[in-house]
Amino acid sequence: MKSLLKDTFDRIYIYRFEVFFIIQLLILFGSIIVPQTIHEETLLPLLFLLNIGIGIILIHKSKRLMWFCILLFLVSVIYFGKAMLSRQEDDGILIRLLIYSIFYLIVTWNIIREIWSMKSVDRNVIFGLMSGYISLGFLAFFLFMAIELLHPGSFVGKVLESEEFALRVDGIMYYAYITLMTIGYGEIIPATTVAQKAAVLVGLAGQFYLVIITAVVIEKYMYSRHQNEGDV
Repeated sequence: MKSLLKDTFDRIYIYRFEVFFIIQLLILFGSIIVPQTIHEETLLPLLFLLNIGIGIILIHKSKRLMWFCILLFLVSVIYFGKAMLSRQEDDGILIRLLIYSIFYLIVTWNIIREIWSMKSVDRNVIFGLMSGYISLGFLAFFLFMAIELLHPGSFVGKVLESEEFALRVDGIMYYAYITLMTIGYGEIIPATTVAQKAAVLVGLAGQFYLVIITAVVIEKYMYSRHQNEGDV
């Protein structure tokens, strides 16, 4: 039994970045494939659970961090159950945002560190690079959502005027990634000082990631290619 579990774990670990990345895409775009109600009420909590599970595998080499994240995960399950990432407005949403902000911060940092330490560029580096960027978007979403809950009206725009909490959450998620990519269409704007500073922070984080981390990956690729050509 232990051998089977170890073999399963080893296989998942080989494709950890690919699985993590695919689940992130399903979280973001799953409602395009399946009806929005089914995605939000049934698939979304399961996808976040899977994402967290793979995230724990990503950082399993650091035992303290791994057990800390497992503890966060168990606290979430015990206290919030299936509703821990439901899109319903409730008293526990700020705690959930804090828990998942800590988790994704740890995972994102470890993805960046692992990419940085790799000697050559392979599929793990490419998928890790992409999933790390998407994780930054999740962190931006958690930050903006917490600001909006603590200071209602911090973000204004037509899409945020809906009385449906789920639609407002979708609007904040959209704004998080638009800000991370520094596109800025202008249909949602930060209306308070805190929100404005958070938007600047997210924009800078996105640019630093693209400029620094991507440049490191390109440098590793060029170096490994040069080495391979030299061996021929």
